[in-house]
Amino acid sequence: MNTPTPTSEAAAAALPGSLAPPGLPDVAGLTQLANAFFAMLPGETMAAALPGLAQRAPSLTAAPVAAQPPASLPGPVPLPTSLPVGHPAPPPAAVPPVTVPVAATGAGVPLVGSAPVAASAAPFYFLDEAGAGPRAAGGRDGLDDLDGLAAAASAPAVLPAQSFGLPGESELQALLRSLTAPGPTHADGPYYFVDAPAPVPAVAPLAAPAFDVQAVRRDFPILAERVANGRPLVWFDNAATTQKPQAVIDRLAYFYAHENSNIHRAAHELAARATEAYEQARRTVAGFLGAGSPDEIVFVRGATEAINLVAQSWGRQEIGEGDEIIVSLLEHHANIVPWQRLAAEKGAKLRVIPVDDDGQIRLDEYARLLNARTKLVAVTQVSNALGTIVPVADVVRLGHAAGARVLIDGAQAVSHLRVDVQALDTDFYVFSGHKIFGPTGIGVLYGKPELLAAMPPWQGGGNMIADVSFEQIRYQDAPARFEAGTGNIADAVGLGAALDYVQRLGLEHIAQYEHELLVYASAGLRTVPGLRLIGTAPDKASVVSFVLAGYRSDEVGTALNREGIAVRSGHHCAQPILRRFGLETSVRPSLAFYNTREEVDRMIRVLQQLARERRV
Repeated sequence: MNTPTPTSEAAAAALPGSLAPPGLPDVAGLTQLANAFFAMLPGETMAAALPGLAQRAPSLTAAPVAAQPPASLPGPVPLPTSLPVGHPAPPPAAVPPVTVPVAATGAGVPLVGSAPVAASAAPFYFLDEAGAGPRAAGGRDGLDDLDGLAAAASAPAVLPAQSFGLPGESELQALLRSLTAPGPTHADGPYYFVDAPAPVPAVAPLAAPAFDVQAVRRDFPILAERVANGRPLVWFDNAATTQKPQAVIDRLAYFYAHENSNIHRAAHELAARATEAYEQARRTVAGFLGAGSPDEIVFVRGATEAINLVAQSWGRQEIGEGDEIIVSLLEHHANIVPWQRLAAEKGAKLRVIPVDDDGQIRLDEYARLLNARTKLVAVTQVSNALGTIVPVADVVRLGHAAGARVLIDGAQAVSHLRVDVQALDTDFYVFSGHKIFGPTGIGVLYGKPELLAAMPPWQGGGNMIADVSFEQIRYQDAPARFEAGTGNIADAVGLGAALDYVQRLGLEHIAQYEHELLVYASAGLRTVPGLRLIGTAPDKASVVSFVLAGYRSDEVGTALNREGIAVRSGHHCAQPILRRFGLETSVRPSLAFYNTREEVDRMIRVLQQLARERRV
């Protein structure tokens, strides 16, 4: 650009004395400083530099990611893994919008001009166009090229806030210094103005008022759907799959719009972005499970594939003729069939832990089943058919005492309970992303590092090899050796966003709210004449399974569907446990933290009406 721009010192001089640096005490003062600077720009300069920007800027949204500690910036700043750019975020409800002239973005508002922003709008930062900043520039030279602002609407990302000041100074002081002191030459590209995302608030101690179900429901767009002749959707099929919050939907859209590439095998920018997003998701999963390292996390298609991986890799290597594998009567078919097949192939034996009349496993019987031939114990943490919570810590302890390895199926547990695989000391842990508000087609296998290191790969192809010739193959270390071919990159990233979302809500808050809802629903169901609850263990997750006298399960499901209420009716891929109670099918409402007592009441009214009609 040829048009001269005023210096930042001139902008500061145009302000009232109380607002001139270094006396600016707050963000409002910074906003005035920035506006004064831009007010001195010639109109034609602004028009040339910012064509159409006011129309495009609403696509820029600050992501609610945790603030980063002060650090140097040797490489690219990681992209946010929770809510990315994509949808305008409304101002916080507690802060009424005000109209002020701004030179930096608010949340989804134009970059320059008069616009509604939150009164507590965050300061802006200067980022280079490659997304490698922020830099300590942004003084006279950093602002000379306003073309950088015009490019901001298509910037690579809204990056997390970073500290780039001198030791001991705040980010505000650093930014003021950069505005009022000469900056370095502008040789490394234009700079963008981007909001500093607000830090994620710390989760408060457990307290019921901290969980606002109506606020949570607004995060799930599908809950506003109308179904069954215009009736509002009631989603009581969460044990089959959970709905997705907007943060996950946005993260998937952002990946495909800005990061889509294959990973690990290219030197270009998009490959670097996709690889970082994928590996950040792995780190998120490791933290969520309490794993010792991200290398203990293998991405798979779901819990079913994870169990099959262990069976076909560890199992085929370690299980032999005469060995024994123990499962429980509560298991999903996915934790029965792979072990049946392995036992048949190897000449091993499958042993089954019985359950009592409440649907709880018999630990005394389990202890009697264990012996020197037991090589593996594979049990669910939460029954998908009954909701029973299995005392897996005792299962692991007793299994290890007998010299067996233990696999825990956590598909139904992770959305309800906090899991720490190291404290649990389990050898393997598996779960599916779509059961915890993430995408379908992505799941996780956790394995102890010494076990993963000794396991052979179970599929061959790209990404899992270190070297290939026609004479020999050398495999990558775990987890790469178990991720042959192009993985489900975008959905892994979406899973990371889902786990971030759940952790922001707080699993303790979720567990308390769901327990209260389960107690309420169970009490309501007991008021329905002819209704029999299946699985009455005192320690349950939010699943209620029942049958209604005079009706097939599918008839009850159809009647509920006519009122917009989605439940599962059938055998739930858990036929052995239903047959323990003399049944082939049941009706299974399964609850999540976005369900309400009002929705439960709607279901109870339909069931009571069915009971009255059958009596007539």
